[in-house]
Amino acid sequence: MITCYLEYVIDPYKVDQFETYAKLWIPLVNKSGGTHHGYFLPHEGANNIAYALFSFASLAEYESYREQLNDDDECREAFAYAEKNRCIISYKRSFMRPILASL
Repeated sequence: MITCYLEYVIDPYKVDQFETYAKLWIPLVNKSGGTHHGYFLPHEGANNIAYALFSFASLAEYESYREQLNDDDECREAFAYAEKNRCIISYKRSFMRPILASL
């Protein structure tokens, strides 16, 4: 399993728009075979940093998902929403290998 960790720098005056953007992406990742673990919005501390975590079974499955984004109308609409509202200033993407508790 591979987990994509996204750190966003967002416009602190557009947190509501970013939240709308986040809610668009959660079902899109899940529909594409991933597992979205959620977005994490500012609450205390820095008011312009947000995070997202989602997993795919492998890096190859994630890369396949990325290739399909431009062919999906809903994904293009989600990208367009963020571009129009300019709620995202920048972001960094990292990949992690999770260690999950065994039962």
